[in-house]
Amino acid sequence: MPAFPDRFAWGVATAAYQIEGAAAQDGRGPSVWDTFVRQPGKIRDGHTGDVATDHYHRWAEDVALMKDLGLDAYRFSIAWPRIQPAGNGEPNHAGLDFYDRLTDALLAAGIKPVPTLYHWDLPQPIEDAGGWLSRDTAHRFASYAQIMATRLSDRVGQWITLNEPFVVTAYGYALGIHAPGKSLMLDALPTVHYQLLGHGLANQALRAAGAAEVMITNNYSPAWPASSSAADIEAAAAYDVLQNRIFTDPILLGEYPDLSAYGIGEAGLPCIADGDLAVISAPVDGLGVNYYSPTRLAALPDSPLPFQMQPIPGYQTTAFGWPVIPAGLSELLGLLHERYGDRLPPVYITENGCSQDDKPSPDGTVSDPGRIEYLDGHLRAVLDAIAAGVDVRGYFQWTLVDNFEWSEGYHQRFGLVYLDLETRNRTPKASYAWYKNLIAAQHAGRAGSAAV
Repeated sequence: MPAFPDRFAWGVATAAYQIEGAAAQDGRGPSVWDTFVRQPGKIRDGHTGDVATDHYHRWAEDVALMKDLGLDAYRFSIAWPRIQPAGNGEPNHAGLDFYDRLTDALLAAGIKPVPTLYHWDLPQPIEDAGGWLSRDTAHRFASYAQIMATRLSDRVGQWITLNEPFVVTAYGYALGIHAPGKSLMLDALPTVHYQLLGHGLANQALRAAGAAEVMITNNYSPAWPASSSAADIEAAAAYDVLQNRIFTDPILLGEYPDLSAYGIGEAGLPCIADGDLAVISAPVDGLGVNYYSPTRLAALPDSPLPFQMQPIPGYQTTAFGWPVIPAGLSELLGLLHERYGDRLPPVYITENGCSQDDKPSPDGTVSDPGRIEYLDGHLRAVLDAIAAGVDVRGYFQWTLVDNFEWSEGYHQRFGLVYLDLETRNRTPKASYAWYKNLIAAQHAGRAGSAAV
């Protein structure tokens, strides 16, 4: 593969609820996901994250795997309920100690820690008080951010506030597919603003406590009209506003996009208070981009949502049924570059990967050629975007070890490392060796160019 820029960071990404387990250990309180997984029919086969990959106990083993990979950076999330079981007040010191140990071990292994403060595991007491439908949650989030930065900012420079707030709004509050399981449709829109306000207030708190760099991670998907009809083009544009703009325009442009497709007039969301957008649009040092595939949209008349998603024919699919379209990633990065211009900060691919139906062979090895092909194609798409002028600074593969995949339970395997669900033992797959060799070759290229 051609060389990436010398400063390009190679990493993997994980999320606390999906890997940690130890759900009721050492003072951790319940999250909305601990509640949601116990509702009948919500999670495939009734799986839970109670044990997950048992990372809470096997973190040293996982750090050793990352060191062996030769990673530059590790993006993980902090479990808010492990730090503030009640969602406010004094921190749980056992929780802080866990992330202390993890941070120190990563640094000792030569790996930069990149924590995400919120990857969907809201403390249940905060949800009981209104969750992301309440302005108070944004202020609680900032207090939690201040606690974490005070503890770790002497060793952690780069922070991510929120992961994929669009999914929280759409799946958690509008459609009820994810925790907390509310089906509010367009009445979920206040969660957009309060998450963004939480990001802005956390940005202030992190910097006040010594954080050097603050980012947010959004998931993006090119919106493809299902046909050339005006109705389908309008449907794709309406979807683009929700998926790709509503959580980015306020941060980078200081204003919301046109929401008229959803019945919101020029006055905007009624929950916006004076000064909110100034807080939300404070400068960020990077933009996290999560990408899996484009979305094909058709018109849906007489519906609160003016679009419907349709399959994209003609492509290979992952075990999840998602189409494999590497060119969509370069298209997306180009769109962000065109849309935001000089206001677009450095970009990091904070998630990208695929689920495959991985099974050990009789000799115990795990071959996953489809994942290797997927990663190779998407990394070449990143190179195409860099060549076109997009400032991409890093790539975090999703994910290190097969984990709890939300509503799919343990049925979707995204890991470079195979997880035995009975023993929680780890077996590196063929893709692990491929990624390790790629990183080694890229590092060697850096050393070679520096010696010239």
